[in-house]
Amino acid sequence: SGADEPTDTGSVRHVNRLYTCRHSRSLPMKTFADRRGPTIVIGCGNLLCGDDAAGPTLIRRLRDRGLTASIRCFDAATDAITVIDAIRGMVRVIFVDACSSGAEPGTILEVSGSEAEDIPPTRIALHSVRWNHALAGARRMLGPDFPREVNVWLIEGRHFEPGDPLTSEVDQAIDRLVARLLNDLED
Repeated sequence: SGADEPTDTGSVRHVNRLYTCRHSRSLPMKTFADRRGPTIVIGCGNLLCGDDAAGPTLIRRLRDRGLTASIRCFDAATDAITVIDAIRGMVRVIFVDACSSGAEPGTILEVSGSEAEDIPPTRIALHSVRWNHALAGARRMLGPDFPREVNVWLIEGRHFEPGDPLTSEVDQAIDRLVARLLNDLED
């Protein structure tokens, strides 16, 4: 396989760039069982725009399953600025969002948090700030309160227009990722 091809490990593909979802190297699969301290799972996306609802839908499903007290769920929707305060003092942060990278719909992509951070252009409207911009800003603003571990899970979508329903591929991928996160977080 070439250097620009994704590495496929089961049903999860590993990538190293979030905002473009370029597949250039594989990342090791991580488990969270050996880490102690508060964890937050943050779902990003718009419930009204088809597969962009992947993050918030996953948060709802995690909450429905019940989690231990050390694991928080947060639906950031499309309000990236709220992410900064939400991650303050957390040991681990897990972001879940939809993406459009050209992979098959329903493909689950894992991205390193440090690779996902993106410093926005110097002049950007507040409503244009994405969570990966907020993550980069949080590293500077929070200093020692910045989480020790940040992971990003992306679900490849197909339809993102207002009024589009969640596709079956993304719906099934959400269930697979819920199972994976529950297994990793509650070990």
